Amino acid sequence: DEQHDAEAGEQRIPPGRRKGAADIGVAGKDILLEYEPDVFELADLNMGKCRMCVAGHRGFRDNTARTLRVATKFPNIAKKYYAEQSRQIDIIKLNGSIELAPILKMSDVIVDIVETGTTLRENNLDVLEEILPISARLISNKASYKFKNNEIMEICDKINAICGERGNDR
Repeated sequence: DEQHDAEAGEQRIPPGRRKGAADIGVAGKDILLEYEPDVFELADLNMGKCRMCVAGHRGFRDNTARTLRVATKFPNIAKKYYAEQSRQIDIIKLNGSIELAPILKMSDVIVDIVETGTTLRENNLDVLEEILPISARLISNKASYKFKNNEIMEICDKINAICGERGNDR
């Protein structure tokens, strides 16, 4: 249910950052998009890079005449992605080894994070579509950003100088 999902997302961001005790922190772009916590995204740290993808059996062809069954840990990202394509889907919310869903015929495709694709290949699955790139992000709670803006921006500038250089090396 949506309340449980929202609480689960909040649990992925440590209590200090979500309740305002911490001024800044780090969270993955996937978590920020899926759960939309009440924080500011300050910088892309250019680390923890991976991709949110649609994956399925090799040679999978989508039959648009029927509803697509999508297994995922990220139902909000999947719903938004397919809504932008005006594609009807049924979400199968799973945790754990999402790549087993198409093998067990629980779903047609999965929406999940892919780093190297090794796990997909081991399960005879391929990336069918890339939804968006994912990486670690510097975040700030909104109250701290307002009242400690100078200090936070100074830290942010220093982190950007380091992480921006790292991003250019890759």
